[in-house]
Amino acid sequence: MDDRPLSILHYLPVSPRDEQWGIVCTTAGHQHVPPGTPYPVSEHPEHYLFYKGSGRTLDEYQLVYITAGRGRFESASCPSQTVEAGTMLLLFPNEWHSYSPDPGTGWTEWWVGFRGANIDRLEQQGFLCRRRPLLRIGCSGGIERFYREIIGTVEEERVGFQPLISSIVLHILGSVLFKHSNLLYSDNPVVEKINRAKAIMRTDFGRNRSPEQIAREVGMGYTWFRRVFREYVGMAPAQYQHTMRLNKARELLATTAHSISEIAYALGFESVSAFSLFFRLRERLSPSQYRARFRGGKGQ
Repeated sequence: MDDRPLSILHYLPVSPRDEQWGIVCTTAGHQHVPPGTPYPVSEHPEHYLFYKGSGRTLDEYQLVYITAGRGRFESASCPSQTVEAGTMLLLFPNEWHSYSPDPGTGWTEWWVGFRGANIDRLEQQGFLCRRRPLLRIGCSGGIERFYREIIGTVEEERVGFQPLISSIVLHILGSVLFKHSNLLYSDNPVVEKINRAKAIMRTDFGRNRSPEQIAREVGMGYTWFRRVFREYVGMAPAQYQHTMRLNKARELLATTAHSISEIAYALGFESVSAFSLFFRLRERLSPSQYRARFRGGKGQ
């Protein structure tokens, strides 16, 4: 790394109209902190300023991406942890936190601050967790380019830039959660079993196997299978199985000439009435009514 501090800091105006978008950006920047350099390097506005150890509390979220070096992080909800290159720090509003680079290595950081009802909703729904603010995603040129794009857009000072950069923030957040989740499960033999189970549920409808049977087939006890499946896929095995069966039913009704009874038995239902009840509960339409929408005529 270069031995000179480098800082790019932007603090952004936000209009009432911008707030209506549901997410606004408040700050964006980049800092290269060489080894042995006091931290933070640059002068921030008073409500952003903090000192090593004393920390700070913000009224916004921030995504702070460490792309080189290492350091420490702690918050009111998270004990002190080591931060390595390739870690994203997720800061929460009204949550005390403190972080700094190791004096022996320094670090390079990118950050963007944001707030809004849409982000609050993501936290309320459990997508963002104060107890797990360190997301280890590895060093990604793609994520870094998003930060550069935000900074470049801000520096152009074009009218109406807030919706654009706020959308990039959502893209960063989605990419980070995706990368973090997949790295958690990489090289995990259990995931191979879950993927085998998903393949069965997506393709082998005729045998109408229960989730318990599928768990046994892939070599897992059902309680453990259900827990890992929900954690990895985001829904319970039975829900996933129903979703795959419903998707296949839609496809067959819309794109084939098979009768309703043929489709019902192909999907593993014991009777046409059982299939019709399953379909109507989820689509608010009978299979024949659903088919008629695509045929422009009467269903079978």
